[in-house]
Amino acid sequence: MSLKEILMKIQEDLVKKDGIRQEIQNAMRKALRLSKQTIFLVHKSKLEEADNILREAERIFVTLSDLSKSYPDLFYMGTVDSAFQEYTEAHIFLKLVKEGRFVDFDEINVPMTSYVLGLADVIGEFRRKALDSLRKGETETAEECLELMETIYVELINLDEIHFLIPGLRNKCDAARRIIEATRGDITIEVRRSLLEKSIRELKETMEAKRENEISKS
Repeated sequence: MSLKEILMKIQEDLVKKDGIRQEIQNAMRKALRLSKQTIFLVHKSKLEEADNILREAERIFVTLSDLSKSYPDLFYMGTVDSAFQEYTEAHIFLKLVKEGRFVDFDEINVPMTSYVLGLADVIGEFRRKALDSLRKGETETAEECLELMETIYVELINLDEIHFLIPGLRNKCDAARRIIEATRGDITIEVRRSLLEKSIRELKETMEAKRENEISKS
């Protein structure tokens, strides 16, 4: 094979690879958008619709899985990492809300690092759900959200070595700790406010009953 033929072969392969790279990026952007849409629908309690949207994202990852065998380096791009993390976050959030269970990384076919980073982000989604619950007066639901947030956080920080092996995890855990503390504070304030309102209402009812009793006696 001549040098010209060698270089032409390299050029053809690089052009093909660049085309696949663009295809992967476009697909990952769509998967990222669908995952975000899934999370939004979960917050709206439209769980079946969220499930359908997430299945569409899943089909994108399945379709592109064969490409990773020929060009594995293309699956370490930032767009791909972000898509996998968002997809993981959407899956975990949906399953926890819908079925009350954690999905395994093998179950949703994502890299282990993406699973861990996506899991850390779920804490933020449960803060949002907790605040929505507080606005509706659903304190118990908010407390359940806080409990899940704390469970995820504790399990992550208990794995000391994993923080050195997954870049960005420590920052996410630091942010999660602040989110949990803020959520606990919001719930505490709301619980105290509810108790105060209840006490005032009971006192008012007692005073009215006493007044009516005095009037009836007179």
